[in-house]
Amino acid sequence: MAHDVQAALEASSDAARAKANRGLVIRTGAVVLGLLIVVVAVNGFSHGTFLTPGNLTNVLRQITYVAILAIGQTFVIITAGIDLSVGSLIELTGVVMAQFANAVSFGGFPLVVATLFVGLAVGCFAGFINAVPVVKLNLPPFITTLAMMLMARGLAFKLGHGQPVPLRSDAFENIGIGFLLGGQLSLLGLPGIPIAVLWMVGLVAVFAVVLTRTRFGRYVFAIGGNEEAARLAGINVGLVKTMVYVISGGCAAISGLLLMARFGSGSPNTGIGFELQSIAAVVVGGTSLMGGRGSVIATFLGALLIGLLNNVMNLLQIESYTQDIVLGAVILLAVVTDELRKRYLVR
Repeated sequence: MAHDVQAALEASSDAARAKANRGLVIRTGAVVLGLLIVVVAVNGFSHGTFLTPGNLTNVLRQITYVAILAIGQTFVIITAGIDLSVGSLIELTGVVMAQFANAVSFGGFPLVVATLFVGLAVGCFAGFINAVPVVKLNLPPFITTLAMMLMARGLAFKLGHGQPVPLRSDAFENIGIGFLLGGQLSLLGLPGIPIAVLWMVGLVAVFAVVLTRTRFGRYVFAIGGNEEAARLAGINVGLVKTMVYVISGGCAAISGLLLMARFGSGSPNTGIGFELQSIAAVVVGGTSLMGGRGSVIATFLGALLIGLLNNVMNLLQIESYTQDIVLGAVILLAVVTDELRKRYLVR
């Protein structure tokens, strides 16, 4: 009987998700189309400096770290949660990984792999700690992850003594500032593909499949749509919710590794504001803050839209305060548009 109820819930969840995602694709496509029109206009005003391969490559590199954070944030928000700790976890994992890399005697690729595992262990454990009060005590995720944000940032400063921890090894240089096919593409006048961007693309592809093609992904949507119904259908709600926070912490650790490699140090100041940027990317990408609807691909597009917008404003020499106003207006417009779509267009 429980198996039949669970199957019915999964089928209902699949149908609801398909319907919601159709609207999500239409909405995201409309935003992309509108932005492309603006981009073409701005490219004309900037005398063609915007749509150059070098500038577009720079945009992809700039959004990499936020986009990776936003992947984990998407899983959390689909379950009607939120993770405010990811920016601080970038800092904590960056400092810990830098100290680990400096303490061991081996180098090269084994050092990179070992350092990544250390960072993932710290990030995933922090995600687990975030989940425990939410799952066991039913506390608001806003409060528990806010507490983790403060603790992780304080611990990062304490471990690093308030200073960046410089890397002594150059083993991380390739993933931080390296390019794929740099020499070959330069012959054609094109920039190489940043290694960090390849990490982002790979993670987007993997987690898009996890969210849309696995039972775990269906459970994530089911919990966000109706947690009590999911529990009655036999879904282990506590385990699934714990896993989404662990995924978010792991994504923060990977961003911490890439930022540490890029700057050559683990710094307790690196992740300031990244939590808000990741949430903005998820929201602009169409994921509902009420849970039950979202897409990793759409989140990536949200991060890309914000990155393009920031780049356009930089090329037009718009000062940073105005940029914050514009970004806030875009986020508000995305939320309002989503609410209006749900009220008047969804049947």
